[in-house]
Amino acid sequence: MPLYAWKGLDPKGKPINGTREADGPKALRLVLRKDAVFLTEMREVVGGARAANAVGITEGKGLKKEIDLKKYFERVRPQEVAVFTRQLATLLKAGIPLAEAMGALAEQSDNKKLQMILAGIRQKVNEGGGLADAMAAHPKLFAELYTNMVRSGETAGNLDAVLERLADFMDQQQALRSKVSGAMTYPILMMVIGTLVMGVLMVAVVPKITAIFEDSGKALPWNTQLLIFVAGLTGSYWWVLLALAVGGWFGVRRWIRTVKGRLAMDRLKLRLWLVGHVVRYVAVARFARTLATMLASGVPLLTALEIVKKVLDNVVLEKVIEEARDAIREGESIATTLKKSGQFPSMMCHMVAVGERSGQLEAMLENVAGAYERDVEVQVNRMTTILSPMMIVVMAVGVGFIVFSVITPIMDMQQLIQ
Repeated sequence: MPLYAWKGLDPKGKPINGTREADGPKALRLVLRKDAVFLTEMREVVGGARAANAVGITEGKGLKKEIDLKKYFERVRPQEVAVFTRQLATLLKAGIPLAEAMGALAEQSDNKKLQMILAGIRQKVNEGGGLADAMAAHPKLFAELYTNMVRSGETAGNLDAVLERLADFMDQQQALRSKVSGAMTYPILMMVIGTLVMGVLMVAVVPKITAIFEDSGKALPWNTQLLIFVAGLTGSYWWVLLALAVGGWFGVRRWIRTVKGRLAMDRLKLRLWLVGHVVRYVAVARFARTLATMLASGVPLLTALEIVKKVLDNVVLEKVIEEARDAIREGESIATTLKKSGQFPSMMCHMVAVGERSGQLEAMLENVAGAYERDVEVQVNRMTTILSPMMIVVMAVGVGFIVFSVITPIMDMQQLIQ
């Protein structure tokens, strides 16, 4: 029977380790579970206790750590967090204690990094800490919005309902993000392919053809001269052009990180033809959905607005939310401030005002979010419908210019020969 060295957590959440014989990893897990031990690590020791001592593993002295490169490069995707949230809500609704539910979810997770994080959270919960406080120690995985909603659920005693609402919210946000990114994939791919095709033509094909015209000594049309100049510049100094492009890209990114640069870029995003409507409607849908979810979970309005402004990803709209928060402190309504800014659609402002007067702001915000999520889909389809033919036309004009500039001198030379 093989010998296994193991590490785990006892019922109080304290680290424990040792060695034990078992028929296999599954059998070891079942045996330790009967002893109320949550297994976090195990390794088969070849040769029994003597081999265990040889590699530095003894009963009660702990395990020698193995280097697991996967856990350093593995990342936790938002979809995995959403699945964990929904499963935790289901287990809590079934009456399973929080610590036991966290242990079960950590044990079944295939993601080593998520498994370690959940085991740590379970240990803190076992020690008497709150779930929200334990999750707040991992801000990259559980955002401020997430932890605030969990905290409100713990305070109100409806954590399972809050987690289920939070899982729905994460699924809807992921679906909205997928719609936008999926729709933009085709135009971006066409632009990249078109740029590569034009680059290959200018560097490899055009110089060989135009060399014939230069040797003839005949005056060439302006378009052919322009083509020869551009092809020569691209072929001889492509590395300079590439360096300028890369330097310009990093320069613009650095400028965007400044306060003035970020403000100017966010204003430009909202004013761009075709793109501006999509950016604005995505921000409005995200704002309405997030605020509705937080208010329905019991988060105070001022706290919710402070958190919601961070999910907009636009400085211009964030300033509007800050002004709305300050106006609410002074007794004004949120709808009035949003309407004064001119940055939010009038229909949304009207619906929010109706929700405030009727006392059903959460339900009205849900309706706003649903309406603008549908508008985002319509605007994205419209944008791709227009951009795709435009890309084809631009590529056709570029290739047509090259072909025309090459054929014109050939036709002239043929006429002279005749």
